[in-house]
Amino acid sequence: MKRIFLIVLDSVGVGAAPDAERFGDAGCNTLGTCRKTGKLFVPNMERLGLFSLDGMEPKDEADSLVGCFARMREKSDGKDTTTGHWEIAGIVSETPMPVYPHGFPPEIIQEFSKQTHRGVLCNKPYSGTEVIRDYGQEHMETGKLIVYTSADSVFQIAAHEEVVPLSELYEDCRIARRILTGRHSVGRVIARPFVGNAPDFTRTVNRHDFSLKPPAATLLDELKEAGYAVIGVGKIKDIFAGQGITRSFPNEGNDKNMERVFALQEEDFTGLCFVNLVDFDMLYGHRNDIAGYTGALNAFDRQLGVFLEHMRPDDLLIITADHGCDPGVPGTDHTREYTPCLCYGDMLKPGVNLHTRDSFADIAATVAEAFGIVHTGSGKSFWEEIRESGKEIF
Repeated sequence: MKRIFLIVLDSVGVGAAPDAERFGDAGCNTLGTCRKTGKLFVPNMERLGLFSLDGMEPKDEADSLVGCFARMREKSDGKDTTTGHWEIAGIVSETPMPVYPHGFPPEIIQEFSKQTHRGVLCNKPYSGTEVIRDYGQEHMETGKLIVYTSADSVFQIAAHEEVVPLSELYEDCRIARRILTGRHSVGRVIARPFVGNAPDFTRTVNRHDFSLKPPAATLLDELKEAGYAVIGVGKIKDIFAGQGITRSFPNEGNDKNMERVFALQEEDFTGLCFVNLVDFDMLYGHRNDIAGYTGALNAFDRQLGVFLEHMRPDDLLIITADHGCDPGVPGTDHTREYTPCLCYGDMLKPGVNLHTRDSFADIAATVAEAFGIVHTGSGKSFWEEIRESGKEIF
């Protein structure tokens, strides 16, 4: 194996996990909501096995499939981006990260305001688009920072780019990251810059995440230590706090991120290209935009067709997700769902149904075995189940 492309379709869940009710997500199904529109057209992912996963109906005949596929159950206690990606990379989070359904405590806000020399607005759970609509004008008039959270473990800071320069906003996030320790160690501090005039403010692509450092070595660290390239596209570097990354290309939205992937396909590297496509979650799931979500899946599938045409014989493609965000259920938060795992490459046996896996971490174990390195984290490899016998790994 020379190159593995691991693409995370951020929030593309495929049905409620067995414990979804505990998270308030009974009946959720992100992909199912998009299918019900009658406008979902993803023939490339269908050929890889998307509609043949456990729990999907109708199923395709195995001889029409070219990929190997599995339904993944999250083992970690959470449904957020950091927890999901860490588990994909081999770390199971048994303790949930802190959340703040009533806003952050006064001591946190007071210390944050003291160190940033700016006041704070909001400090409660809020939709990202609605919070700038409701507080944007006051922010512009006062210079106070808009601080808000969600059902996830996040401390989000919104500021207009003409009021708070990006460099200052990012430093404010670093301040918050240093403050939020111990029992207040949230998964991510997120810069949420926006532009425009009231009431038509819009968020920009200059979002930046400041994540906790993983508590142990991940697949990325193991690959880097073994001398492999680990290329992050999109939010990957942010999610892993830079650990285990050898090159990084920041998020520019799904289309441009995939253009970057196409460019990397032309490069002669040896290692992992780890991609996050966040638009599904950020632009559509959190905004209950079913039509937009469906269209984004269709758009990715068209790009996937181009990607498949340019794969090399020693490439492996893995497509998965980190959680759900069903745009068709009440609320705008992530949903506790199974995720897909679709694998394709010349060295694989076509049409292998791996059924339901116990952990996202099985992906990390599989990638490690495909590259011939020791994996110290969680997960059980399915490499030998999908590899065509007699074909060389390296």
